[in-house]
Amino acid sequence: MGCSRSTSPGCSPGCTTRPGTRLRPQGSPCRAGRPSVWAAQRRVSLGPQLHIYGMTVLLNVALRTRAKLVTLPRFDLAQYLGVIQDHRASFLFVAPPIALALAKHPLVDSYDVSSVRAVLSGAAPFDEKLAAAVVARLGDEVRVLQGYGMTEMSPVSHVIPFGRRDISAGSVGLLVANMEAKIVDPATGAEIEQPAEGVSGPGELLCRGPNVMAGYLGNQRATEDTLEPDGFLHTGDIVTVDAEGVFQVVDRLKELIKYKGYQVPPAELEALLLSHPGISDAAVIGVPDEEAGEIPKAFVVTAPGATLSEGEVIAFVAEQVAPYKKVRAVEFIDAVPKSASGKILRKDLRATR
Repeated sequence: MGCSRSTSPGCSPGCTTRPGTRLRPQGSPCRAGRPSVWAAQRRVSLGPQLHIYGMTVLLNVALRTRAKLVTLPRFDLAQYLGVIQDHRASFLFVAPPIALALAKHPLVDSYDVSSVRAVLSGAAPFDEKLAAAVVARLGDEVRVLQGYGMTEMSPVSHVIPFGRRDISAGSVGLLVANMEAKIVDPATGAEIEQPAEGVSGPGELLCRGPNVMAGYLGNQRATEDTLEPDGFLHTGDIVTVDAEGVFQVVDRLKELIKYKGYQVPPAELEALLLSHPGISDAAVIGVPDEEAGEIPKAFVVTAPGATLSEGEVIAFVAEQVAPYKKVRAVEFIDAVPKSASGKILRKDLRATR
């Protein structure tokens, strides 16, 4: 299972993934990207530059490829769309809340965004239905991609290659060059094999590679809890992998809702809620229940002009999921609390429930 390590800024030599538990890159994307894809692009930067996404994926990659980068101090949709229009931005790096605005907000129709050729989402889970909604809004020629990473991996470990239209935009794509991954059962620690056909069972993703951190400064205990002695990093994310080496994030290990012994991924329910035309944003958490342990509760932001009841939201979800995954409580709110990088602040929702 050897894999040569590329020392140039070009593409990986194309390592192969075999059925088994140790996964290596297959048709990996370039470390700095193909010049035809990355060079001469015009981009808009919203991520805080102190965040690993903003610093590495936006700023450093733009410098490396000599791309034009227009920075904004904060997200304001009208200003953002104006910059896309005025600077003819072609490649957008976004978090899911911005993708949601591009797909659903009526203000988009007031601006010329025809220059956009690709939208890459990161920082939080991104659903295939939302990707399709972005394409429907911006045009069939637009590529919607997704990547995966974390600060501890400097930050990228997976991405959908620009030319791979066969890979679902709801996945995080393939391992990047020089990375290894394995999936383990969080309850037993047993490795889950990559299947010869179909999709694996879910488990925690562990990654190893030259971009993985050495440890947390001044916190040996946290380092030992996160890094295995052999160098594999616990990501805390539950994923699956298919026979072609395409990874799909199910949810955060710590955020799974435990309903009567079943594990319910909040991200799956959130993606489903966002497909409702009367819902502009949504978040789901587990709330204590004496009988079930936890039940899924949805926090819903209605679209402008829409009226929805709790019963309508519950029925919408119930028609499309297994009984144990049903939303069993709904609260309507003005906005879903999120971090600067676009992650849902579930702790804030738990504090107000």
